[in-house]
Amino acid sequence: MKPEQANTRIQELRIVLQKLNYDYYVGHSSTISDFEYDLLINELQTLESRFPEFDDENSPSRRVGSDLNREFESHPHRYPMLSLGNTYTKEELAEFDERVRKVLGDELNYFCELKYDGVAVALTYRNGELFRALTRGDGTRGDDVTHNIRTIRSIPLKLAGSTYPPEFEIRGEVILPAKGFKEMNLKREEMNEAPFANPRNAA
Repeated sequence: MKPEQANTRIQELRIVLQKLNYDYYVGHSSTISDFEYDLLINELQTLESRFPEFDDENSPSRRVGSDLNREFESHPHRYPMLSLGNTYTKEELAEFDERVRKVLGDELNYFCELKYDGVAVALTYRNGELFRALTRGDGTRGDDVTHNIRTIRSIPLKLAGSTYPPEFEIRGEVILPAKGFKEMNLKREEMNEAPFANPRNAA
């Protein structure tokens, strides 16, 4: 690819990604899947790496999104709440494996699980009771969604036993299964409310 072609594609990707970021973080809606979005970001990062002369500090590839919502009180995370890296090809996966083995040695096993598209949360327990629930937010601060989390039956409000530390944190993903998402949107439409764009936004 020639530099002029690369620059044209870089500019196109930046415009598209800025619009998608606005829709996602401000409008709380998404017109493409996370996988499709990740492919666009990956393409932009690859082109910017190959053609550093078109570097721009305001590029969407250099900015970390935030799901902070002004309707919620926010609090700092004790430790940064980072997102997972992505891999798209067998070659990238092999490179990842090589890096891991350099650090941990060859005697290792991988545990794989499905990647669910939900809302990342950090649950803090104090003396066995749910104290606070924060979203990822910008990675350093998150929205306090404790009131919402208390409505999820599978999350214990009080722990059984006594063999846990006085305070600890559990991080995970709040998801809404497809069936529940459809039912929720049907109810919203019955009440003349706009349906959610996807299960993640509904969660």
